[in-house]
Amino acid sequence: MRNSSFFKLYVAFSIVYLAILVSGYERFDLFLKPILIPIIGFGAYFYRKFPTQNTLLIALVFSWIGDVILLFTELGEIYFILGLVSFLTAHILYCVLFNKQNRIRKKQNKPFFIFGSVLIAIYLIGMVSFLMPYLGELQIPVSVYASVISIMLLFAFNGFLVWEKPGNALVFLGALLFVISDSILAVNKFYAPIPKSSFFIMLTYLLAQYLIVVGILKLNPKKIQQPV
Repeated sequence: MRNSSFFKLYVAFSIVYLAILVSGYERFDLFLKPILIPIIGFGAYFYRKFPTQNTLLIALVFSWIGDVILLFTELGEIYFILGLVSFLTAHILYCVLFNKQNRIRKKQNKPFFIFGSVLIAIYLIGMVSFLMPYLGELQIPVSVYASVISIMLLFAFNGFLVWEKPGNALVFLGALLFVISDSILAVNKFYAPIPKSSFFIMLTYLLAQYLIVVGILKLNPKKIQQPV
């Protein structure tokens, strides 16, 4: 992959950041967290041009904005809400991005798609129902967010069935990890503290972003010129 140095740098910085988190030095968030998404964003930017590149980059920008805003949640609930809105926008952009990828199969495996859709719906209903008594005034924002990220996962699952390998699996796994990351965050914030929650939230989140970006790039390889 072209400009792989950015992706190697992202992995290296992510490992350092996660090591710091698991050691309990979460105050270093302010210095390390804001630089991670820009690094992988530069990797996507300097990759060869492809039709949905700008959509991917804008989704990463909103993810980065959400990362920065969530650093200040201890100062007030408004920062959590603004961070939620930023990631909500990022997930909507990911839905658009996934929907625009080239398909190698015109139709997906219908029974498998229905089965996966039911599982995603069960997750959505179960998670929202579980958290609802603890959400207070955030019932509507969190419900909307959970719905959008579930739809994003559904788009990724549909892509898994119709896109080319291995990009299809990478993007779907990335979307799944994104859902897991947000689920850990929600349970930790609204229900009960989870030991080392910051580590597990960021581990799944950083993996999710990496897999989605790399998966999208693999779905948009360099076109081989046909001989004249």
